[in-house]
Order: sequence, then C-alpha cells, then structure tokens
Amino acid sequence: MHLYDEMFANYFSFIPRLLPARMLTHSFLILSFLLSNAVAPANGAEKITPAASPEVIVIGFVGGFVRRNDTVHQEVQLAAHLRKQYSTRVKVKMFENRQGRQAHREVLEMLDADRDGELSDREKRTARIVIYGHSWGASEGITLARTLGRDKVPVLLTIQVDSVSKLGEDDRVIPPNVEQAVNFYQVNGLLHGRREILAADRSRTEILGNYRVDYKTKHVNCEGFPWYAQMFMSAHIEIECDPSVWNQVESLIRSKLPSD
Repeated sequence: MHLYDEMFANYFSFIPRLLPARMLTHSFLILSFLLSNAVAPANGAEKITPAASPEVIVIGFVGGFVRRNDTVHQEVQLAAHLRKQYSTRVKVKMFENRQGRQAHREVLEMLDADRDGELSDREKRTARIVIYGHSWGASEGITLARTLGRDKVPVLLTIQVDSVSKLGEDDRVIPPNVEQAVNFYQVNGLLHGRREILAADRSRTEILGNYRVDYKTKHVNCEGFPWYAQMFMSAHIEIECDPSVWNQVESLIRSKLPSD
C-alpha cells in the first residue's frame, strides 16, 4: 500500500469503532450521494453547440414597388426554386428594394453562428453571400454589398439585371469586398438599365461582364404585369421576364452553391 494511503486508512480507522453500524451506513450513503453529484457536472454537463450558419446566403431584391412575394416576377420565382432545392444548406431571402436595412440586419443575424450578438473575425471571414436584383432592386443589392463591406464581410457575387440607380445610391462602382460581379442590361424604351459596372479595386473584384440584351426584334411574354408597365416600360420588364437572362442568373448563383 502506498504510504499516504496507509496513513489515510490508519487515521480514519477509529470511526467505525465510535459510530453505530446503522449511523455509519447512513453517513456513507449521504457521502456517496454528495460525491456523485459533485462529479456529475464535470462529466455530464450540457454541451451548448453554436447554431450553424448556412453554407451560402442568397439575397434577392425586387424592383419598383413590387412585393417580395409576388410570384409573377422571375426574381421571386428563382428564390422559391432555390429555397425548395437547397432547403438546409442555403438560406434564400427576398426583399423589397426599400428594405435594405432589414436585409442587412437579417444577413448579420444569419452569420452570427454562436448567437452572441456580434460577428467574430471567423464568422466574417467564412461568410458566403450572393446578392441579385432587378431595377431598383439591383441598385439596392450593391448598396447592401457596400454596407457589408463596412462590416468587413465579403460577398461572393453580385448580379444586376437592368440596374436603375436609386436616389443617393451608386450602382456603378462595385465595392472591393465583392469577389465577382456581373451586369445584364438593355437600352430599348424609356427606362433602361446601367450599361457598365466597374470595380473599385480590380485586384479584388472580377467583373464577369456587362451583357446587353436587345428587345428591338425580340419579344418576351410578360403575362400578369400591369398594362401601363407593358406600355411604357416594355423592354425594362421584358428583361425581367426573359427566361434566357434568368437562366444565366440562376446558373451563376448555382456556381456558388454547395454541390449535391
């Protein structure tokens, strides 16, 4: 027996002689209970696992005064399609172009995996965000990207479809926190989008292209749109209805999503 074990045994050997057997048994049970409960939290303590943020966050903005749940519009349909196909690994959110602040707040909440109310450097660094929009919605998308840049949050891709700058916004210069950006536009009719986007820092942002779509000879059915939009903004809404444009938009977004 180890020296200290022997000293311990000798020191407490008198206890059985002083206490009655019943009291000794009762004391032993109480001591065992206290010891077991003292040890249990160390081994069986509840582990709190931080909520995992989505692998990719996709944010869409509708143009004009369109409601974000108006399924007549291709951008809303695209969001619903992506949401259905990537139900767990991708978070898809649609916003009206006047809801930029709300969109910014919700993106930060989604990135905050440990729910401590602020983003760590790691939570910022691992962010994977795609932003797209049409008309004023495209302009608001670039404004959101710029706001995230001030938060030091990177953006994988921005997609502008016939982008029309909102008052006080700059939809032409892409902020340096954006990795890639692309622009689709048309020049027909009274209302048309921005012809060219540029990178604020070409070493950090790749402009994939400024792609013009011509609707002088090409007609796209925009069933469900109000008559005044079809009469006065025909080309502007045709690019919004054009499946060939939105197939490209979807393909670009999918290139940033996790594979099956």
